[in-house]
Amino acid sequence: MEDKRAPHDTRPADDTADHENDILNLDDAALNPAELAAGLADEHVADIVEALNEQEAEAAVDILERLPLERAAEVFDQPELDDSAELISTMQPDRAAELLGAMSADRATDVLQELDDPQRDAIIAKLDPKTRTELQHLLTYPENTAGSLMTTEFLSVPSTWTVDQALQHIRIVEHTRETVYAIYILDPKTKILLQAVGLRRLVIAPPHAEILSVAARPAPITTTPLADREDVARLFSKYNLLAVPVVNESGHMLGIVTVDDVIDAIVEGSTEDAQKFGGMEALDEPYMQIGFLEMIRKRAGWLAALFLGEMLTASAMQHFEVELEKVVMLTLFIPLIMSSGGNSGSQATSLLIRALALREVRLRDWWRVGFRELPIGFILGAILGVIGIVRIAVWQKTGLYDYGEHWILIAVTVGATLVGIVMFGSLVGSMLPFLMKRIGFDPASASAPFVATLVDVTGLVIYFSVALFFLRGVLL
Repeated sequence: MEDKRAPHDTRPADDTADHENDILNLDDAALNPAELAAGLADEHVADIVEALNEQEAEAAVDILERLPLERAAEVFDQPELDDSAELISTMQPDRAAELLGAMSADRATDVLQELDDPQRDAIIAKLDPKTRTELQHLLTYPENTAGSLMTTEFLSVPSTWTVDQALQHIRIVEHTRETVYAIYILDPKTKILLQAVGLRRLVIAPPHAEILSVAARPAPITTTPLADREDVARLFSKYNLLAVPVVNESGHMLGIVTVDDVIDAIVEGSTEDAQKFGGMEALDEPYMQIGFLEMIRKRAGWLAALFLGEMLTASAMQHFEVELEKVVMLTLFIPLIMSSGGNSGSQATSLLIRALALREVRLRDWWRVGFRELPIGFILGAILGVIGIVRIAVWQKTGLYDYGEHWILIAVTVGATLVGIVMFGSLVGSMLPFLMKRIGFDPASASAPFVATLVDVTGLVIYFSVALFFLRGVLL
């Protein structure tokens, strides 16, 4: 994959260990920032990022200010660089503005979005008018949209040019463009996107042929600036693309979203979803960099909400207090039954959240999913019910525990409850993501702990209702 920000490392493979040791030696406290910068200047950009991430912010800024401007811009273009906004804000506004102007537009926008308004305004005021206008325009797009991911540094030519003219143009402006995956052909008068031609196709075409004649016939795949990043990612996956042009309603080209930016967005989105699955707010920073109080705030809200939900479990048990006093052994199976319902609900929730994200199912499919999950839940519950009945029978017959003369009824109660609770858990777990999406929330908010809490409370009601049905007049 071509990427001007990360040149290929041509060192022999057997030199890797020695090279890594050289990078580590740059952390020697005896070296001053100038020596560190000199040692890093000729290294691979990924190695520079790794070395800077191990430095304190002030030391990293000292090194970055001593690197050549283009090299420092390459470093900031890497998403792996920690605390990019903090590093920029620590620099003098003039140097920060120079760096942002040399960076790719999309990455510069990401850094500016993380700055406080006064810092952002001070740096933007130092930018040249063209860069300032581009970045201010990109800052207007909502987060996680194609507009917020795109770069305005794309290569376009008018449809009246020849192949030779286009190649000459590429040689002149290549260093100012983030990528040359494709050349976009625009109408010379209206500037509307007409076609796209890959670099390989352009190189092998006759020099004097019109560029429009060598472009692929299907219209280029495009997206809108307000398209969600997940929709953009699906375009890359479906059509095997390296870049997607972003156009407005009239067809004018605004920029491109490149595959590396989409991958970064997918990783970020997956991380957020994984954290929400655990029953907490998504973290805005890496785990080791987020503040102590901020970590408490992110986790305490959901934890308190789940605790309040679990308090309903105590209320349900109090409601059946008389039944519990009569048949104390019913309490032995409460953890077993509650966990089975929660587990089945969590399975269904995880499956449906992912299916909705991948567009394998849509909101209108909720009833089909419900009818599918009910028999699945019945079979899964029946499997667990049989295991539960066998377990009680084995313990009774081998003398490991005496459930009394009516142990068969207790076994049937546990088995029937497992069928009901697993069916209910599967149904609720599959419907909650639909409900969340319908009311405008992230389906990942229907996390496994939330589903488990809900099923725990209802599971107790199901358990004691089944017990009353089978044991009324015998033990109750």
